[in-house]
Amino acid sequence: MNWLLVVAGAMVGAPLRHLTDRAVRSRYASGFPWGTLVVNVVGSLVLGLLTGAALAGVAGPRMQLLLGTGLCGALTTYSTFSWETLRLAETGARPQAVANVVVSVAAGLGAAYAGVTLADALWA
Repeated sequence: MNWLLVVAGAMVGAPLRHLTDRAVRSRYASGFPWGTLVVNVVGSLVLGLLTGAALAGVAGPRMQLLLGTGLCGALTTYSTFSWETLRLAETGARPQAVANVVVSVAAGLGAAYAGVTLADALWA
């Protein structure tokens, strides 16, 4: 039964990732991978909120499988982040590649922390 929760979450997360990336790219046509940055930061925020909810006893193991493993696992993408960063570096856009790494890590960690903090404020 647990795997069905993961699959259900992924069935929402994967198309959401694709549609979000396309929407962001259509608005901000640049060489910088804004779409991947957005989905990774949003996924980090959701995962932080879910973690905080789990710590407060509000989200159980099934919710964690559905939203954490399924939705966030399919929504976020480390492999695309890595590939896009390497492509930036290979094409001579090294400052953008470094910026992608720094901004992605800092924003992802900040979003996860914000999610845990928000959950603590809501359910503490």
